[in-house]
Amino acid sequence: MRLSVIIATKDRAGYLERALASLASQIAPPSFEVIVVDNGSTDWTHAVVEHESRRERFPILYVYEAEPNRGRARNRGIEQASGHIVLFIDDDVVLPPGFLAAHEAAHTAAGLVVNGPILNVPSYEERPRPSFAHYSRAFLCTCNVSLSKQSLDAVGGFDESFHLYGWEDTELGVRLRESGMQWRFAWDAYLWHIKPPSDDTLTVQTQKTMEKARMAVRFVQKAPSSRVRMATGLHAANMLRAQYFLPESLLAIFAGAATEERLPGWLRSLAKAQFLDGMYAKELLAERKRKGDG
Repeated sequence: MRLSVIIATKDRAGYLERALASLASQIAPPSFEVIVVDNGSTDWTHAVVEHESRRERFPILYVYEAEPNRGRARNRGIEQASGHIVLFIDDDVVLPPGFLAAHEAAHTAAGLVVNGPILNVPSYEERPRPSFAHYSRAFLCTCNVSLSKQSLDAVGGFDESFHLYGWEDTELGVRLRESGMQWRFAWDAYLWHIKPPSDDTLTVQTQKTMEKARMAVRFVQKAPSSRVRMATGLHAANMLRAQYFLPESLLAIFAGAATEERLPGWLRSLAKAQFLDGMYAKELLAERKRKGDG
């Protein structure tokens, strides 16, 4: 087996079904298996995997992990993987027909972490081609990344203490880089990441932002380098901004503007970005005070 495709999912059976369909539509792929790790779903996720298994379009394995934890779920998938290369994707993606072949082709040498462009789109109908706007220097992003199973085992996989949203893949990337792994960006290994506005509400984004701030403190405690502090925002300048220049009244104005339908779309987007950035900084400061940043 050349590739093990790992999808961690929770209560997103409809998305998962479409992701699996795009895997079945791959053209001239290397040998591959799919491992779906159900991270405590209460919907029909198991039935989706069972249905796909009966169709026998590719080998598929269902793994159940009850504790909601992205790192733990992906570690369970790694344990079950039989492929030489592990490829992580999210459940809310659609893959172009050459996706698997592009990832496999990019592994021209040992010790590579291969990322591809992630194209966020509001619906399944929109399928643009990648552009320079989709270039990223992120060392490891689990929405679209492949690397050898041996390299993951060597560094111990994901740190499961990152139990909330955010930073668990970045932290793993730090350890992989320190172990000598090299980074490659493969333009042909792109995918579409489905982000409908109805699902990606301000409430949902705020919750993720707060969790990400808490996990940022955990990240800095584990890897207190200047690079990590800058990446997470846990540095002196940002903490001063959070303490003295982000009053609750200002954040309330941003939140109101972000949800005001009478305002132009670009202005709502700007207000949302400012609100989420402010909430992240404030929660980062609060979590730092609660636990210290190491």
